[in-house]
Amino acid sequence: GKDIVQFAKAVEISAPKIDKQVCVTNKNGDSGTRYAKYLEEAGTSSNAGTSLCGGKNLKTTDSNTGVEKGQVLHDFVSGTLSGGTKNWPTSSESTKENNDNAGKVAKDLTKLTPEEKTIVA
Repeated sequence: GKDIVQFAKAVEISAPKIDKQVCVTNKNGDSGTRYAKYLEEAGTSSNAGTSLCGGKNLKTTDSNTGVEKGQVLHDFVSGTLSGGTKNWPTSSESTKENNDNAGKVAKDLTKLTPEEKTIVA
């Protein structure tokens, strides 16, 4: 857990463009207007949060909950991982799968361009 925290801090400082491409939270479908906010606990239909990298806002009427812009890697680390002691490599979500957060981060990193991959390597 502490390694991903250090990695994310380094990416935020040295490659902020890449930081904005990893673990971007999502809206709740087509009708959602606000994005999920990273929390240490599982996202629910009342808290508009998520502990899953790239998770979505589960609140169906979200006009004043969640956040206006998708949260990204540094938000994931500061809001969810608690210094590397929680939610890594597996989230707290009710639908969690073993190593789901580690897998989501890895999946987002594979989508980077070859040049961006060199930067984070």
